[in-house]
Amino acid sequence: MSRENAAREGYETYLWFRRSAQDGNPYAQFNLALLYLRGKAGERDDESVDGGNRDADGGGRADRNAEHAAHLLMRAAEQGLAYAQSQLGALYYNGRGVPRSAELAAAWFRRAAEQGDRSAQYNLGLLYRRGRGVRQSHECALGWFWRAAEQGMARAQSYLGECYLHGLGAAVSYPLAMAWFRKAAMQGFPHAQLQLALMYERGHGVDPSPSQALYWFRHAAAAGNPVAQRHLGLAYADGQGVRADPVSARHWLERAAHQGDRDAQYALGELLAERRGSVRDRERALSWFERAADLGHAQAQYRAGHILAGGCGRGFGVARNHPRALAYYLRAAEQGAANAQFALGLLYANGQGVPQDFARAADWYRRAAQQGDASAQNNLGALHARGDGVGRDDMLAVYWYGHAAEQGYAPAQVNLASMYAAGRGVECDLVLACMWLWLAARAGLPAATLTRAGAGTPARKPAEVRPVEQAEAHAVEQAAARMRQLAAALAPADRQRARELAGRWLAAREGRADFNPGLLGSMDAA
Repeated sequence: MSRENAAREGYETYLWFRRSAQDGNPYAQFNLALLYLRGKAGERDDESVDGGNRDADGGGRADRNAEHAAHLLMRAAEQGLAYAQSQLGALYYNGRGVPRSAELAAAWFRRAAEQGDRSAQYNLGLLYRRGRGVRQSHECALGWFWRAAEQGMARAQSYLGECYLHGLGAAVSYPLAMAWFRKAAMQGFPHAQLQLALMYERGHGVDPSPSQALYWFRHAAAAGNPVAQRHLGLAYADGQGVRADPVSARHWLERAAHQGDRDAQYALGELLAERRGSVRDRERALSWFERAADLGHAQAQYRAGHILAGGCGRGFGVARNHPRALAYYLRAAEQGAANAQFALGLLYANGQGVPQDFARAADWYRRAAQQGDASAQNNLGALHARGDGVGRDDMLAVYWYGHAAEQGYAPAQVNLASMYAAGRGVECDLVLACMWLWLAARAGLPAATLTRAGAGTPARKPAEVRPVEQAEAHAVEQAAARMRQLAAALAPADRQRARELAGRWLAAREGRADFNPGLLGSMDAA
């Protein structure tokens, strides 16, 4: 059919609906309203129409079309046509052709919903869920979602699944949630496919099944769902339910990241940063971290700051920029990211990119320490032990060293041992000093810098983002040497007591009720 013939036929359809609408036919009024809403009603839309008669203001024409549509829908809705009532509710909700009114939207949705219109039932459920135009009621929302879902509406089935998954309007029921998600997923609804995949991944109501999770992630990802694309990329990256494939991982993470999924952007940055690839890949890693950071992702802000501060080493290929690093650290720290708070403490303590300020360092260390960050607890203890930026307080130093040492943080164990050996902030106890030195030495290569065991020795850099260096291994050996010297000065019974205490500490940490002293080895050769 030629364009001219199609235009003529469309115009004749418009004329037929207009005549019938004027005669009061509600179906014609409804269909004519749809033509107006779609911009297909009015003058003949072919090349013979004088361009001067066209509305030069496309936006103004659209507004007038919406007003015509609202008028026609009102006439049809007042005659009881459910389709028109539902469409009129949508116009009121969106303020299209009529003043925006959630209350009137709810009223018209209800009239259509009570006649069995599934779209109106679904929309009325949404209004009850959000408390728009009606008093919020998850019970009422569930009821209307159920009516629409029973008529096979995939979107309503998916929302009904969420009600049962999260206990909104009914008790939590994983079997019912999965049943409704599956109904919607089988119709190809991406959000339901994603939720079904997550239930299989997390083992909600079923045994965890990476393969089933992957199956539904694939379906939702292929439909363009960015969250599913991210999960699929992570599955390929980690080899969950499928053989690890970095190329496929990058492909799916990039698809999600380009849609603005900040978690995918962060994951893609991590993938590129961990690869031993080109400098270009590492620059891309920073770029994705920065894009996620701009969307408020706290750990992306931290990672961007860490790279710009030079925390990944000179070989990473990105020039240091302490002012930018400080800005990213601050944004992450203000969101409560403990590692960023610790990193800020290091910048101020070391005077990197900012004037050295131990008081500010202590403030940031304290914020991270209160969240349980062992590195920050150790460094805050060191500031109290030396009196840098805070009042010298050996008891507080022991307090923070103790918290970090109990987490197995070797530098803090060394520092705590020194406090016990010197009787600073705590009663002198060479047995406990020996125990903590032995535990630090036993760590082998600790997860952070283990320096000379003088009271108040801080770890210099965050451990979780850099490899153990030779200096750290040397420090472990030094801790072992000091432990041997101390053990040699103890009576055999005290050495045995230190071994028993160390064993009990390890057993408690590993969740065992007993321990085998024979597994500890000799303190003389620790």
